Amino acid sequence: MKEIKIIEVKSEIGAGTRGASLGVEAMKIASLDLKSDLFRKYDSVEVENVNELLFDGAEHSFAKFIDGVMVMEERVCLEVYEQLFDDFFPLIMAGDHSTAYGTMAGIKKAYPKKRLGVIWIDAHADLNTPFTTPSGHMNTMPMAMALGLDNLESKVNDPRGTTLDYWEQIKDVGIPGPKINSEDVVYIAVRDLQKAENYYLNKYNVNFIEVEDVKKKGAAEMAKRALTMLDHCDLIYVSFDVDSIDSRFSTGTGTPVPNGITVEEAKTLCSELCADPRVCAYEIVEVNPTLDTENRMAESAFEILEASAKAIETRPVLAE
Repeated sequence: MKEIKIIEVKSEIGAGTRGASLGVEAMKIASLDLKSDLFRKYDSVEVENVNELLFDGAEHSFAKFIDGVMVMEERVCLEVYEQLFDDFFPLIMAGDHSTAYGTMAGIKKAYPKKRLGVIWIDAHADLNTPFTTPSGHMNTMPMAMALGLDNLESKVNDPRGTTLDYWEQIKDVGIPGPKINSEDVVYIAVRDLQKAENYYLNKYNVNFIEVEDVKKKGAAEMAKRALTMLDHCDLIYVSFDVDSIDSRFSTGTGTPVPNGITVEEAKTLCSELCADPRVCAYEIVEVNPTLDTENRMAESAFEILEASAKAIETRPVLAE
């Protein structure tokens, strides 16, 4: 088993609601309250953030703070690449979900010839682009970045100039071109879709596991189904956004959505997925303690993180 290395990304440059950068520390506090030794057991490294740019105001209305997001994608990409190169398993604790693209870029930089599958557990598909976004927030775009997607068929905006320059550059972080293919993606618990995202998902018949499937057939069975859907992939990255959890239990996140999975279902899903030796990186994002009371979201998120780490610790090694 590769030793786990925790990567802390205290960035919220891509978020629409302030406070996600505090999620990493909130989870650490939760670990103390839960008397866990996780942060004593594994070394961690922090990626320097550019949150100070938030005080300058957003210049690019269809891709807010894209200059700062670009910096963060490059930094996260390099850190993930270096940890994989040094034979560690990256366990990433991040603020807003935009930097998940940097994780995917780092994996592809380390393994350019391997086929990467992505299991995206989230209330949102995060497939917006500067051409389709209603909000301009870049934490709605990481999957579009990874797919090299513009989705011009659903265009409603007319981004120009440096916004487009940055958008083209961002898609080439790590290695040039797309990092994943649409047939190598499995979405779980997505339930808040926009028209442009729906168009893309239907056009390419992207793999989907509904909350209802998890409820009816069980989280363990749906984890197996997701892994089977990616049988053809060499490596898998699991990205877990806490807003996949039902809004009754996830007020401490920027965009809670009703009718989600439970904390126990999330623990089972993530631990069953991480037990597969093809999983080469796991990420948990979007805990925002400023929207919470008594640090409940962070405690739930930490329990999910710890269950995933235990599954990684005890799984077989993937043959090279």
